[in-house]
Amino acid sequence: MNATLAAWNLADESAALEAMIACCGSKVWAAAMVAMRPIAGVAELSEAADHAWSTMQESDWLEAFACHPRIGERKPALVAADASEQSAAWSRQEQSLANDANEHVLAELAEDNRLYEQRFGFTYIVCATGKSAAEMLTILKRRLAADRG
Repeated sequence: MNATLAAWNLADESAALEAMIACCGSKVWAAAMVAMRPIAGVAELSEAADHAWSTMQESDWLEAFACHPRIGERKPALVAADASEQSAAWSRQEQSLANDANEHVLAELAEDNRLYEQRFGFTYIVCATGKSAAEMLTILKRRLAADRG
């Protein structure tokens, strides 16, 4: 078993909940994850996370989304009480390739982020790991052209 997962399984409920909120931002999701402990391995953790997510309501998704910074920014879109320093550090690491973007791409990301929020009512979320700012902008433009569903 992964050492981090083993420690989380043994952590008291408050610490385990705090760790899950840092991962996602949704209190409902975090509580569901803690209730499923102990979790045997990383594959089972992924399955549990997917299951917990599938039971959430839209308000829970929006709570989680609000804890993530906009692509190209370094702080959450909304000031969420539960957006932790750990969560912010993970987001900075995930978006690290955006640091090399030119000002034009960053300005376009900022404008399209605003349009996305205006159109759909929540922050544009994408797995940024390994993607350049230009790649994330391309995905954002494609999503802007699609329906919410």
